[in-house]
Amino acid sequence: MSDRFRNHSIFNWLQPGMHIKRWLFLLVFGMAFLALGASYLLREVYLNFTFHEVFYYITLQMIPQWIRGIIFLFVSLSIIGIAVWKLNTSLLYAFIRPGRGPSVVQSIYNKRVLDRGPRIAALGGGTGLSILLRGLKAHTSNLTAIVTVADDGGSTGRLRDEFGVLAPGDIRQCVAALAEAEPLMSRLFQYRFDSGNGLQGHSFGNLFLVAMARVTGNFEEAVHETSRVLNVRGTILPSTLQDITLSARTHDGVLVKGEHNISENGTGVRDLYLNPPDAEAHPDAIRAIMDSELVVIGPGSLYTSVLPNLLVPDIQKALRTTEARIVFVTNVATEEGETDDFSADDHVQAIEAYIGVGVIDAVIANSNVGEELPEGVNSMPVVLEDGENSIYENMKLCEADVIALENRYCHDPSKLAAAIVDLYNAFQRVPAFVRNGRRGEAPNLVTPTK
Repeated sequence: MSDRFRNHSIFNWLQPGMHIKRWLFLLVFGMAFLALGASYLLREVYLNFTFHEVFYYITLQMIPQWIRGIIFLFVSLSIIGIAVWKLNTSLLYAFIRPGRGPSVVQSIYNKRVLDRGPRIAALGGGTGLSILLRGLKAHTSNLTAIVTVADDGGSTGRLRDEFGVLAPGDIRQCVAALAEAEPLMSRLFQYRFDSGNGLQGHSFGNLFLVAMARVTGNFEEAVHETSRVLNVRGTILPSTLQDITLSARTHDGVLVKGEHNISENGTGVRDLYLNPPDAEAHPDAIRAIMDSELVVIGPGSLYTSVLPNLLVPDIQKALRTTEARIVFVTNVATEEGETDDFSADDHVQAIEAYIGVGVIDAVIANSNVGEELPEGVNSMPVVLEDGENSIYENMKLCEADVIALENRYCHDPSKLAAAIVDLYNAFQRVPAFVRNGRRGEAPNLVTPTK
């Protein structure tokens, strides 16, 4: 076949994989021609053949022709509608079953609208990241969660010690948040055994990920296969594939090793360290940051969920290099033992201490400050020095009500996602620009060996 013919518009129009509207139009066009041909034949039969008198009543010849036309059109359209509905139900039964998944309308929306949503990379861990993902998945399927694997407490710590796997806890929460079967899958993955020899204290999701790692051969493949099996909307990646340990130097000068010990120490963090300090980032995580339109850092425990990702050197370099807009979401309340007496401004300064000043484009802070919090926990205010937001001079400050009504200690997924999408849309209306310090050598993208 010649290239000239291949480039012909009609040939291209008939290529498979095109939009469904043109094929529906072609179907209707063919049916119209079929009806026209049938009408010619029936007219000839009607004029040249003598019918039994019963056909006089069957064809309703006792009433005017225009009424007969309306009746026959109504009946035919009803039959066609029922046939198409039942045919679609039968064809889609293997993929969409009533009561066992999203409706046909929801599935089409997910495919046609969410697949064209903004490319967003979210960095964090713990409950904060899962809340963010639960809200964002209603706006886009192009999500990449880059999750810390520094957790070493509770069920996660025991599994790391016994099986030598990466920390599954925070990844488990992301899987539960992005699974299409949520909230049932969320309840299952978050279920924690309260009894049983060897099972007590373990969550089902952690055990599932470890079992999948043993079946597939490595933890990275386990996360991928778990996401496929549970129909996760988006991609979940560990920030690094190396076995890392988080350490901190407190304000008292004490070196605390282990992520769970940092929270329990209660004397505040002065410096944070990663061991090994030159841990390599997951190549796909770097690629997601470089290819995204928006990078969201936080919310979550500042020193044990958010910053561990930012301690990975290649992730720092990617954040300084990417063309994406970078948004930092501050917590809505302080965390006892980590961020006592912190303001939103203190959070921003802590982040900038590790990734550099001028990297963050916008900050989302809660505007609904209240007092209904547990003892020792305070709302997170935005402090403006001398009435001027000097800290936010080179970034956009977005204050919005992002509090969950049922728990003022947490963000509301829908409110937070709406604030982020509004901010993304606002950025889309502003011409691209280059900040000082936002260019440099891109991190080396090496495909990991499985």
